[in-house]
Amino acid sequence: MPSLNRRTWLQAAVAAPFVARPTVRGANDRIRLGFIGLGGRAQWLIQHEEFPGAEIVALADCFLPRCEQAAKLKPSGERWAKYQDYRRMLDREKLDAVFVATTTHARVLICIHALQAGLDVYAEKPLALTVAEGRALVHAVRRYNRVLQTGTQQRSIPINVYASKFIREGGLGKVHTVIACNFEGPQGWYPKPPQPIPDGLDWDLWCNQAELRPYHPHLRRRWAWFWDYDGGGQSWGVTGWGTHALDQVQCGLGTDDTGPVEIWPESDGWNAPVTMRYANGTLLKLHGQRRPDHSDLGAIFIGDKGRIEIKRGTCVADPPELLKGAPPDTPEGPGENRYHIENFLDCVRTRKKPNAHEEIGHRSTTVCLLVNICRDLGRKLEWDPVAERFVGDEQANSLLSRPRRRGYELPAIA
Repeated sequence: MPSLNRRTWLQAAVAAPFVARPTVRGANDRIRLGFIGLGGRAQWLIQHEEFPGAEIVALADCFLPRCEQAAKLKPSGERWAKYQDYRRMLDREKLDAVFVATTTHARVLICIHALQAGLDVYAEKPLALTVAEGRALVHAVRRYNRVLQTGTQQRSIPINVYASKFIREGGLGKVHTVIACNFEGPQGWYPKPPQPIPDGLDWDLWCNQAELRPYHPHLRRRWAWFWDYDGGGQSWGVTGWGTHALDQVQCGLGTDDTGPVEIWPESDGWNAPVTMRYANGTLLKLHGQRRPDHSDLGAIFIGDKGRIEIKRGTCVADPPELLKGAPPDTPEGPGENRYHIENFLDCVRTRKKPNAHEEIGHRSTTVCLLVNICRDLGRKLEWDPVAERFVGDEQANSLLSRPRRRGYELPAIA
C-alpha cells in the first residue's frame, strides 16, 4: 500500500489531498484486512465466512473488549492487533482493505478516513445516515480511486442475480407493480437517567457526529431503533431489512443510478404504507406485511407475463416455468455471504467495480431515506433523482442532511 502521512487526519479535521494509486495484485498476493466495528454483524462474518486470499490482521472498536471477544472466534485471532481508536489502526497497520461494520451514524466518516488512507472498503448497509453524506462518500470513493462494496449480499447470490437479470431484460414484460414490506421507521430518543460508562468504551468516539448525550445502555445496544443513529435499522426497519428489500427492487428494475420520481403516504402515521412511482410508471408499494421466513428481504415483481418473488436467496415464480434453468437457492446462514465477499476481494485485486459499488449502495439507501422523509412530512413529494433534491420543497430538502458535531465533520474533498 502506498505510504501516507496519516497524522494530518488523525487530528481533528481532515483535508487530505492524497490519492492512492491502485495496485493490481496477483492471484497469490495476500490481502491484509482490518475490521472496524466488532458488533454482532462483524463477529458473525468473522466466525461464519471465509476470506479467500486474504487474512485478518487488525481489529478496532471504540468498545475495546469487543476486539478481544471477536479475536477469540478464530485461532489466528490471538495475533491480531487491537485498537480502540480506528484512526490509530489505519495509521499503524499496513492494511489493504477494511470491513466497516459500525453503527450507521459513524460509518461514512470512518469509510472516508479509510479511503484517504489508501484502503478499499467493504461497508455494511445502510451506507449512510443521510442522502447528503451518502453522496459525499460516493465522491470520496471516486476522488481517491478506491473500491467500495456495500454489504447488500443479495447482489451476488446466484439465484438473485439470475432473477434480477431476467426481469431487467423483459422476462416479465412490462413491470407495472413491485410490492415490498411496509418497513418500520425509527423512533425518537427520550432522555433517560445517565448510567456509568463501561470500562473500555470511548463514548465520545461512539457518539461520533450525533449529540454527546449522557451514556445509557439502550443507546449503545439499541442504537438502530433511533433516528439520530439510523433510519429504522431494527429487523423490520426501513434501513434494516428494508435496505436489502429496496436494493433488490433497484436491482430488478435496473435503476441502480437513479430512483423514484414521486413518493406519497397512503395514510397518516409514522409507519404509514408508502407508494413510489418511477419515471417509467412502475409503482413500488411498501404495503406488505411482516413474514417470519425472511421473505421480507426481497420483493414481488408483477408484470404483463406473470410475477416473480425474489426472496433472500430463493425465488418463486407464477407461472413456475418463468424460472426454468435458474440456479439453485442459496440457504440462509453461514456461507451465504461468500459470493459477495469473494467479489469484493477479487475487485481489490483487479480494480474492477464490485457488484454493490458505491453508487448502487448510495441509491438504494436513498430510497430508504425517502420513505422516512415522506412519512415525517406526511404528504406527497416529487423527487429529482438526478439533482438528488425534492422539487420545489425546501422543507423536504432540509431533511437531506444534518448538522454534525464539532470534531466529526466530513472532510472537504476537492
